[in-house]
Amino acid sequence: MAFTNNMVSTVPVLFFFFTLLLVSANSSSLSHDIKVQEQDKDPFVGFNIGTDVSNLLSPTELVKFLQTQKVNHVRLYDADPELLKALAKTKIRVIISVPNNQLLAIGSSNSTAASWIGRNVVAYYPETLITAISVGDEVLTTVPSSAPLLLPAIESLYNALVASNLHTQIKVSTPHAASIMLDTFPPSQAYFNQTWHSIMVPLLQFLSKTGSPLMMNLYPYYVYMQNKGVVPLDNCLFEPLTPSKEMVDPNTLLHYTNVLDAMVDAAYVSMKNLNVSDVVVLVTESGWPSKGDSKEPYATIDNADTYNSNLIKHVFDRTGTPLHPEMTSSVYIYELFNEDLRAPPVSEASWGLFYGNSTPVYLLHVSGSGTFLANDTTNQTYCIAMDGVDAKTLQAALDWACGPGRSNCSEIQPGESCYQPNNVKGHASFAFNSYYQKEGRASGSCDFKGVAMITTTDPSHGSCIFPGSKKVGNRTQTVVNSTEVAAGEATSRSLSRGFCVSIMILVSSSILLLPFW
Repeated sequence: MAFTNNMVSTVPVLFFFFTLLLVSANSSSLSHDIKVQEQDKDPFVGFNIGTDVSNLLSPTELVKFLQTQKVNHVRLYDADPELLKALAKTKIRVIISVPNNQLLAIGSSNSTAASWIGRNVVAYYPETLITAISVGDEVLTTVPSSAPLLLPAIESLYNALVASNLHTQIKVSTPHAASIMLDTFPPSQAYFNQTWHSIMVPLLQFLSKTGSPLMMNLYPYYVYMQNKGVVPLDNCLFEPLTPSKEMVDPNTLLHYTNVLDAMVDAAYVSMKNLNVSDVVVLVTESGWPSKGDSKEPYATIDNADTYNSNLIKHVFDRTGTPLHPEMTSSVYIYELFNEDLRAPPVSEASWGLFYGNSTPVYLLHVSGSGTFLANDTTNQTYCIAMDGVDAKTLQAALDWACGPGRSNCSEIQPGESCYQPNNVKGHASFAFNSYYQKEGRASGSCDFKGVAMITTTDPSHGSCIFPGSKKVGNRTQTVVNSTEVAAGEATSRSLSRGFCVSIMILVSSSILLLPFW
């Protein structure tokens, strides 16, 4: 086509509008990043996702499950490329990790660190909302020989983020075990083990300079197990306490109603003793196992349910800690799935809220926590067919449910109220749910070889009323007790996660100093 004078005159105009589009797009992207950062300033509850699971959902199914459960923050123990791809264009924020066995390479080579950032961060961000990198896991207490490489690895990764202009969006830190702190109760006397001062001092200075959090793995479960008879169970489970059971710090006269707050404040005091007071504590792991062997009698479904339910409420209540009521630490619960492939003890495989196929180990009580977690006994739960399952597989499961499973399938017969829509998925959902409700929503009763899932959304429609629904149809429906806890199985993490402390408890108006060990 000939290039005319009219075309020449339109070039500046086109260029102007093109520039406006670019500026608008960049502004929108910047606005999005700022919004992401502002949202992350609010306290949240996330989940650790371990992969020692024999029947773990595929990355796509896992992301869909997270969205169904309204989980918006996860921490991975690696940087799995398939999962990072699956998380793209979702609102789920992700902490990725450098495994301990990669510290040597990254801490010894800037180019290796830059390559790691390029491969695991730049390749996915911002489509995948990576918010932080956790470098190693409890390095000081589990692999102390790698401790000298910890800060060099962190700094090299940070410099690589700077080179990619991502250092303001993505933080870099490392998770620590509670046992790096000593004399932790009362919290006002806590301090970091001096053995690690040569590493902790520059590390805290780095965290302060970069606005990164101090990552701590804090387990009241181990506090209780290592100090039975001294620390009341209710203090560990966030249960309501009488004044006589509250823990009192004699130096500040602050009252502690739960162990986790005391552990968080011990971390703040430990940092202050090293002249750092502007770094926030992020609890990267906390939880309670739902099953244990004879040596762990308090690893039960009831205790796990109580701890995690109360923990979630505590975070969303935004009450902070006695020392810092203005700041509420965000918490990542350990963990989302039971890692059944873990080695003994039994509790090591029993920290999850769900089995690997997404059926709940137990049902939380988290009403008042917004839409977070569909896994909530304050709502009725149902069992339905998963999306994307082929018709032949669903038909086999449907045949079992209506046959050996003895589900009531009369309502999906021709002419009955739940016959429409006349397809395998619709009929299977009704049959699956019929079986699930008949079994009292027991653990494992919504599986059907991995083709079914739990939902809190009532699948009833029109005149078709699903068993367990509170809706009223043409027939009287039985409403299953919505607070019934599913039966079934539900780690002990390493002893380095223990909490070496002494505790003061106000009893009968007198303060007693009792050692935790």
